[in-house]
Amino acid sequence: MPDSPPKEMSMELRLLLAFLLVGAVLFLTPYFAKSPAPTNVQKTKQTTEAVTPKAPDTQSAKVTPTESATQPAVPATSQHALPPFVVENGVYRISLSNQGGTVRSWLLNNYKGNDSKPLDLVNTAANVPPPFSLYFPNEKPAADVNQAYYTETRDPDGLGVSYEYSDGHSAVRKTFRFQKDSYRAQVSAEVTIDGRPVNNMIQWRGGFGDLTVDNPSGAESTVYFSVADDKLVTQNARSAKKGPVTAQGAYSFAGIVDSYFAAVFLPEENHPVTSVTFSDDARTVRNEKPDAYTGTAISDGTTNRFTVFVGPKDVDLLKRINPKLADLVNFGWWAVIAKPLFLILEWTHSVLHNFGWSIVVVTIFLNVLMFPLRLTSMKSSRKMQALKPQLDALNEKYKSISIRDPRKQQQQQEQMELYKKNGIKPMGGCLPSLIPLVLIIPFYQVIVKAVEMRGAHWLWVTDLSQPETLAIRILPVVMIVTQFIMQKMMPAPGVDPNQQKMMLFMPLIFGFMFYKLPSGLVLYYLTGTVVAIAQQWFFNHTDAARAAARSVQPPPKKKNGRK
Repeated sequence: MPDSPPKEMSMELRLLLAFLLVGAVLFLTPYFAKSPAPTNVQKTKQTTEAVTPKAPDTQSAKVTPTESATQPAVPATSQHALPPFVVENGVYRISLSNQGGTVRSWLLNNYKGNDSKPLDLVNTAANVPPPFSLYFPNEKPAADVNQAYYTETRDPDGLGVSYEYSDGHSAVRKTFRFQKDSYRAQVSAEVTIDGRPVNNMIQWRGGFGDLTVDNPSGAESTVYFSVADDKLVTQNARSAKKGPVTAQGAYSFAGIVDSYFAAVFLPEENHPVTSVTFSDDARTVRNEKPDAYTGTAISDGTTNRFTVFVGPKDVDLLKRINPKLADLVNFGWWAVIAKPLFLILEWTHSVLHNFGWSIVVVTIFLNVLMFPLRLTSMKSSRKMQALKPQLDALNEKYKSISIRDPRKQQQQQEQMELYKKNGIKPMGGCLPSLIPLVLIIPFYQVIVKAVEMRGAHWLWVTDLSQPETLAIRILPVVMIVTQFIMQKMMPAPGVDPNQQKMMLFMPLIFGFMFYKLPSGLVLYYLTGTVVAIAQQWFFNHTDAARAAARSVQPPPKKKNGRK
């Protein structure tokens, strides 16, 4: 007996499998598809010593311990604690301490955390050196210059400060100069031991960015843009779990980022930039349990001079500073769709001034574009409805045969022949339903990567980039209801009864998967479903629907008790 052809899955079952696959991608992406580490990480680790400047030969300085003790290189500075120096430039409020000449908080005035307080990009609960402390990869001063108190000189306009420290042998000088209504600043740091320059790095440790979100450590990574490779390279705490990872080269910038914010250092001179990635076990104000947070240290030589950008990953803002910075907004593999989608949403927002309504309008527009395909699918479905008596007769004919019986394949063959005879293409009707599913991932990337979506509100939704904050989330519940309505409006004749029972759970599966996803994504899919219901209702009341039903050939008439 020749082998029977494999049984075809129904359109609905294929749609369910497709949605489950999309859902798996959405749920697993934050854990397994984080920003890719550079392909040369292992090589970089092996060559760390080669690219890190070696410690100077102390013999060449010809300074004996006795001479150093009696003839200090520079006078020692007075050391005592001073009140914090607070900089307010319109877009942020920064608190600096003369202990180590470091930053203790960096509040963004225009952004709030999930605690409804101004967003602090510094992890103030981390038990690591604070931002803009110094890291010494080789030789380091005998004194702990990150704990010592510095002398402080404030600029008259309140937008700049310099810190100096000396114990008679080691000397440190740091300067900060901020700009009014700008996320840019100029920072420098230099260290000498007995007058000799010492390699030092400016570090930001213990986490960065919005630490009020769920799983903040999973969104952090270090970054640098390689001029030679013309690409952005990222690493995270997992890359440095066995120890700091060092990279060096001609970089346009280097720093640390999370989903929506960045702290990047742009070298002011054409020097090779060194970037170190750390894994720091730290807690946060919201979470007492320590987790592995990403840290970084940046240097362009013994005298570090950088333009520093600390702020939101706003594409237009980043481009004005350096076109390469726009790559910080990384939409991943779906960038070819996500970038145009973001531009369309941004343009619509410029007209409507609300990203929620922009999502609604763009979704309606996309569904209108897909209507010709959906119309073909609806005609095919109407033909299948008209074909239901013949399909029922076919099911009755084979109902006593087990689904594992090879003869069951004949039912599928006869059903496909019936479809072909009446010009029905079951798989052709899948495309209009699959396109919205495929667009879920680009929409998701835009909503969770574009800072413009962060905190965007719509009616009762306070943040489209997060799930609703209500005890019972309205959008997923309404979406479940509309899915049931859509299912009732689109019966599936000819589908195996067991499959039909399984399809009844699809709305609940959809609702469960969307319940914890960003509300902006739920709004997109809900709007698409409502538009599809409207289009289906319109089609059901047109002559095109009746014509499609009449085109189905009736079953052959019986003659003399026989077909």
